[in-house]
Amino acid sequence: MHRHLHPAGSLAAGSAQVSLSPGAAGWDYSGLLVHSLLAGQTVSWMTGESENVVLPLTIRDVNIVVRDADGVHSSDLVGRADVFDGPSDFVYAGRDSEVSVTATHAGELAVCSARCDNRLTSSYQQAENVPVELRGASVCTRQVNNFAAAGVFPCDRMIAVEVITPGGNWSSYPPHKHDEDRPGEESTLEEIYYFRIADGVAPDRTGHPGTGYLHVYGTADRPIDVLAQVHTGDVVTIPHGWHGPAMATPGYDMYYLNVMAGPSPDRAWLIADDPDHGWIRQTWEHQATDPRLPLGTRTQVDEFKTEETESP
Repeated sequence: MHRHLHPAGSLAAGSAQVSLSPGAAGWDYSGLLVHSLLAGQTVSWMTGESENVVLPLTIRDVNIVVRDADGVHSSDLVGRADVFDGPSDFVYAGRDSEVSVTATHAGELAVCSARCDNRLTSSYQQAENVPVELRGASVCTRQVNNFAAAGVFPCDRMIAVEVITPGGNWSSYPPHKHDEDRPGEESTLEEIYYFRIADGVAPDRTGHPGTGYLHVYGTADRPIDVLAQVHTGDVVTIPHGWHGPAMATPGYDMYYLNVMAGPSPDRAWLIADDPDHGWIRQTWEHQATDPRLPLGTRTQVDEFKTEETESP
């Protein structure tokens, strides 16, 4: 198995289906936990030198208490039944905080993390305030929930978004990278992809587990080569190199959570397209977006645009 592909269950520890620290990933900043909680269960942890975003994936009615230098912050999250239901509300916990999560119902939640220098005050964000974009066009249309994107929600180092790609579409395309610090052009960001693939529903109404694919490749100086078939619960770590496309196989919608952080205090999300494939953006101008998007009955498309215009 490729060292950057972590199949579902391979990073499990305790109640966490995914427990990926920066050290375990082989880098310095980005981390991810995915907790699978039982009804009534409480989990607690210290954020230490990292900031956290606690994000419901498939769980409703969650209480989160954060204790930091500014006091005690208690939030009751609405959550969501499924990642394809639209954005969720979430809680930000700054570094050097204690976090306790209590589940009313069974389900899963993600804890996105980034090592950082500055402690920001913990806070709560409503789902209605998460900007949603439709990027690309035609078979390259994808939905991006910019819950902790740069310029949207204040973090010290972390950048995190959710991407939904309808079955048969391509996202993270054209292939792009962010592994060099070039002011105004590219920023160094370690990136985690956490996948969930919707079950396909056959005409006889039986469900079938889905798969997707992700390609990562490098340069002669910094080689990396991953062509991964991905399933629900799989994680891919991207320390450097071009990444894309992410391919949703026909009949199976694909979700991935991106968690990014890097050494620059500017928290900029700047990318460089693979020069062999960047031209594809020009073809989208006269193509319609996929009418299947946005997904989620509560989802409204926002006019927000990221600094690099297009990416995941």
